[in-house]
Amino acid sequence: MKNVKRIMAAFDLSDYAIEAFKFAAEMAKDLKAELIVANVINQRDIDAVEKVMQFSANISVEKYVAVQKQDRNEEVERVLKEIGCQELSPKVIFRIGVPYMELMQAVKDEGADLMVMGSKGRTNIAGVLFGTTAEKMFRRCPVPLLSIRKR
Repeated sequence: MKNVKRIMAAFDLSDYAIEAFKFAAEMAKDLKAELIVANVINQRDIDAVEKVMQFSANISVEKYVAVQKQDRNEEVERVLKEIGCQELSPKVIFRIGVPYMELMQAVKDEGADLMVMGSKGRTNIAGVLFGTTAEKMFRRCPVPLLSIRKR
């Protein structure tokens, strides 16, 4: 574990992701490692917002993304406070796109030594038909990947 200096936690606000984030934060604190929180706003959601924009002038992709970032930042702070790791002040990164592709690129871009994520996320029928983000990450992640189940 001496080589783990940068821990990335995938965080989609699901119950599984919250457990994984808590584990990653505690591990980062114990190892005195940097914590990076990666959140991907799914391109599918952006596409849906763009469709709704045709019917309402009050909705925009920019507003949607801004609200998502704010909500997710607040949840990161809430979880850190809950587990007593406020001093970590993690780097929070946001990406828009296909979750597993964006997470893999984030691992490379940020130089993470370890990826921590939930064994499940905010999946739906598409996950059943095409595979989940976690499955795809297990097959392709360029660094060790730690899967956390909900306690």
